[in-house]
Amino acid sequence: MTDPGMQHKSLKDAVSVYLQPRVLAMLFLGFSAGLPLLLVFGTLSGWLARAGIDKSTIGFVSWVALLYGLKFIWAPLVDRARLPVLGKTFGQRRSWMLVAQIGVILGLLAMAGSNPLTQLESLVYAAILVAFASATQDIAIDAWRIEAIQTEYQGAMSATYQMGYRLGMLLAGGGAFTLAHFYSWPFAYSVLAACMIIGIITTLLIPEPDHTISQSTWQQEERVVDFMENSAHLPNRVRHAAGWFIGAIICPFTEFFIRNGKFALVILLFIGLFRISDITMGIMANPLYVDVGYSDLQIGVVTKGVGLVVTIIGALIGGSLVYMYGVMSILLLGAVLVVVTNLAFVLLAVLPADTLYLSIVVFSDNLAGGIAGSAFIAYMSGLTNRAYTATQYALFSSLMLLPAKFIGGFSGVIVDAYSYVHFFIYTAVLGLPAIALILYLRNKPFNGVSN
Repeated sequence: MTDPGMQHKSLKDAVSVYLQPRVLAMLFLGFSAGLPLLLVFGTLSGWLARAGIDKSTIGFVSWVALLYGLKFIWAPLVDRARLPVLGKTFGQRRSWMLVAQIGVILGLLAMAGSNPLTQLESLVYAAILVAFASATQDIAIDAWRIEAIQTEYQGAMSATYQMGYRLGMLLAGGGAFTLAHFYSWPFAYSVLAACMIIGIITTLLIPEPDHTISQSTWQQEERVVDFMENSAHLPNRVRHAAGWFIGAIICPFTEFFIRNGKFALVILLFIGLFRISDITMGIMANPLYVDVGYSDLQIGVVTKGVGLVVTIIGALIGGSLVYMYGVMSILLLGAVLVVVTNLAFVLLAVLPADTLYLSIVVFSDNLAGGIAGSAFIAYMSGLTNRAYTATQYALFSSLMLLPAKFIGGFSGVIVDAYSYVHFFIYTAVLGLPAIALILYLRNKPFNGVSN
């Protein structure tokens, strides 16, 4: 799967791409997307623990975050359903963004107004609203990102999105705990709800993207027309509901398989395998730090401080490299770097605790992750058809996470049965199939949709 007509750009061109208004907009939209996640997951767990809620209940409450992995279920609605009034005023993508952002704000304010000890049920319902609205915002933002600019800029778009997302998570993590320490948890959640205004302002300022419909899409939509013409005997409500289902659910699948032919399954297999190596490794990284003897201060400063900065740098470098050399070449580079840096954790497992060792390994791992992340997001973005952007990308992103999360669940079993050294060698080996598939796909014609 080569990059068609790819011409190498200069370093100056690669840097200047970040000055594009729509690329800059992704920084703020990424912030708006990254802010709510921890507020219904890790940060919420901290609040509940401080309030004295038992650990079993805290664990059950964490299931709220599963909504992020299920967003593909209602992505067709975001893709096809036009919101009354707002849809006409702001367009399909921006109207859904606004509704979702308002939902996040209302949910966070409701959480701030709930006492975990006496109103835990109300707090959980509010957290569900935040998670659902936040996942819906992700769907709309991903669709806007893909449709708003040409494919060659998707690496830069994903890089600034990752940067904003990480900053939002930083504020929702360390920022929330700091505010709660000096004031209170309700105050912290209220302040963070106000920070979502950044996303609303950005949504109001950005333009609605152009929805270009390809010829293959029209061929798919003819299925809906044929069904409607051949089902006159059915009640109107049934006909229209079935027609909508075919257009919103069936057509995105069939369009992807018809466009990519026999390579479709290979592409889906690659998407499902690409993140397995680093996600599996990441689950046991913190236990390794603790068992080797690193202090909480060392872990916090290096992994959350240095790690965050380096991930952002890696994402920006990855975006520039994708613009200069094409997505497949940098996807291969990122996949190789992930395997190599996973092996670096073997050294961390056998060496004594030393901040320098930890810094080198975390620096390498986060740099590789940032580069690979920008390339992979750009790759998945290039696979989508604008007519089904939200639906297809939501399916890709869910496929990206579900196998990795499942296999990663066995991480502790492997460490207990063998050792950290064997485990990190195992995670590096998990990355080899993705490398092999990239080598296979990069020599095939690219059948993504031109934007």
